[in-house]
Amino acid sequence: MSEAREAVAGRLRWQGGWCERLGSPLYAAILESAAADVERGGPAWDLLQGSADEPDRTFLALRLLGAVHRLVLMGRIPELAGLYPSTGGSGDLALAPPRFVEALAAHGGEVRKQLGRPVQTNEVGRCTALLGGFLLIAQETGLPLALREVGASAGLHLRFDRYHYSSGAWSWGDPEAAVRFTDVFESAVPPAPSLEVAERRACDRAPLDPRSEDDRLTLMSFVWPDQTARFEVLRNALEDAARDDVAVECAGAGDWAEQVLARPLRGRATVLFHSIVIAYLGSEEAERMHEAILAAGSRARADAPLAWLYLEPGDELAEARLVLWPGGEERLLARAGFHGGPVRWLGDAGPGRSPAEAAQ
Repeated sequence: MSEAREAVAGRLRWQGGWCERLGSPLYAAILESAAADVERGGPAWDLLQGSADEPDRTFLALRLLGAVHRLVLMGRIPELAGLYPSTGGSGDLALAPPRFVEALAAHGGEVRKQLGRPVQTNEVGRCTALLGGFLLIAQETGLPLALREVGASAGLHLRFDRYHYSSGAWSWGDPEAAVRFTDVFESAVPPAPSLEVAERRACDRAPLDPRSEDDRLTLMSFVWPDQTARFEVLRNALEDAARDDVAVECAGAGDWAEQVLARPLRGRATVLFHSIVIAYLGSEEAERMHEAILAAGSRARADAPLAWLYLEPGDELAEARLVLWPGGEERLLARAGFHGGPVRWLGDAGPGRSPAEAAQ
């Protein structure tokens, strides 16, 4: 077996392992079957061999799964629709993997056309892990927030304050919201001050429009089909986002961060935030963003503070961390799943990785 085939199969199995750990046995089984087919030189290899040299940050396995799922949602692969829970199917772990490989053979041309789409998760559930950070910034600064999101996709996290969150007797947000998160925190909860969002801006390399049916389909296609609760949350968040005019700007993280952080905003707390984005950036772009944040932090004042809030991979879970200037100390606020709750609120657990390490 060639090194290229071995490498592609390894990438599929690596992602399959994460799918298993993150609660998608269907995708774990499908990716194992696809990896074995790559090793045999079957239709999965025919489809993916042109992508063998891509960098890891393109997430080939997720793009393959999303391409097929998109066609299933469109009704173009009926033989899988009866097996994908997202389209009312059974989720049969014995039948779905071989049928997936057969679909690659039967619909290879259509799948290939979709394979170039970049991964777009914009998982709304991650707002539960970021929420405590926004609340802490509001409490400590006493100022309205000027939100600046990097890698925002359709900008659904920009609207975190329009959703409702509860955990036992604790609750925060809009009580009439269609997007609702219950049992958010495992035990401890963050402060729950009133909060005002004064501005919402965001960027993405390939921004999506929540009003566009095609872009909605893109987001749906990257939700794992056996995690049906995520679909309901996403649909409600898209309906909410379609009613306003907050547009995500088309720009890279480095250029955009330099632009939007060029001057302190007096009377507002500027919050640059991102969630599960660093892995998709090249090292050069991540470093430019990091340098722009540090430079802006050095210019921050008590009446024009800067916060860097991010949810990125830790050891086994995602970690929400906050750096607030003036001051510039990093705080580990929470640990959570990669798609959101339940959230283990830590408040201030002391020093962890430095901002420089987090940007690498």
